[in-house]
Amino acid sequence: MGLVVRESKGISVDAETKKPAPAGKQESPASAALTPMTPQDAAKFSTMFNAIVDNISRAVLGKKRVIRLVLTTLIAEGHILLEDAPGTGKTVLAKSLAASIEGSHSRIQFTPDLLPSDVTGVNIYDQHSGTFEFHKGPVFASIVLADEINRASPKTQSALLEVMEESKVTVDGVTYGAGRPFMVIATQNPIEQTGTYKLPEAQLDRFLMKTALGYPDHDSVITILTGSAQRDRTASLRPVISGEDITVLSDIAGHVYLNPAIADYVARLGAATRNDAETRIGVSVRGCIALVRASKVWAAAQGRNFVIPDDIKELASEVFTHRIILDPESEFNGVTPADVMTRILASVAPPTEQM
Repeated sequence: MGLVVRESKGISVDAETKKPAPAGKQESPASAALTPMTPQDAAKFSTMFNAIVDNISRAVLGKKRVIRLVLTTLIAEGHILLEDAPGTGKTVLAKSLAASIEGSHSRIQFTPDLLPSDVTGVNIYDQHSGTFEFHKGPVFASIVLADEINRASPKTQSALLEVMEESKVTVDGVTYGAGRPFMVIATQNPIEQTGTYKLPEAQLDRFLMKTALGYPDHDSVITILTGSAQRDRTASLRPVISGEDITVLSDIAGHVYLNPAIADYVARLGAATRNDAETRIGVSVRGCIALVRASKVWAAAQGRNFVIPDDIKELASEVFTHRIILDPESEFNGVTPADVMTRILASVAPPTEQM
């Protein structure tokens, strides 16, 4: 697989032997993508994945599952929506992820007066050359934190749609690539809804996952408070792997084996959300594809080169819940999409044959 992990001193070491990696050993993403994932590749993948998680956990305490979900989303080349109260560490999470993969990071504070050009960039006339020069906006970064995305106008929100779906931005007829890796971590405050614009279903569907960071446990809070003199816990983080290695992981994860019985299970789960009596709109085929992509990464992170039903169950709520639109009467009665997913996961039988 040719992946390289970096120790805290910046020395490149091989993921398997832990010895300095010889020059020219690293494979290109294209060549790696041609080879199906082997058990040995899965073991290396798991080593890399856990090394990144452990590194981020030095700054984001007590949140390993959420970190794993965010990293899974990045490697699956998707985007994640965090619905959480202020002060739970969302910015620290984004900065820690960018630092761990040797990538760039930007933060966009969404406000009602934010313009689409403030997100994507703008052409500025250069009097000396007599031409327009494109100045890239903050969306051109490896990890983009879109803070309180629901506070911007729908027109500005839509400026993210093309780059989220196709990793490119078109300004005045010219297309600019966002590069790889690229991920949007969007946040919204579930408490304060004054002056906000609800995200439309089409935009919600662009997020591979939706989850919440939540408050840390008591022991983690004590650790944070005793180290409060250190204002930026991400400053001491060093890259674990490079951004190019993340693209290799993304390409390799696509070759995790998916048994047809597992694909049938995902399809039945998606159909159950559409046929449920309490839903108006269920999960589309794109949502089912998102679950498969995420499950392949999740399986490889466990050191397996094949997906099992437990991988689907583990991620189904984060991938499906925000795509479910409830029937108005059910919503009025207090039913939530999470309730629907819990019932569906309990009623739809997973495959029983040996994987």
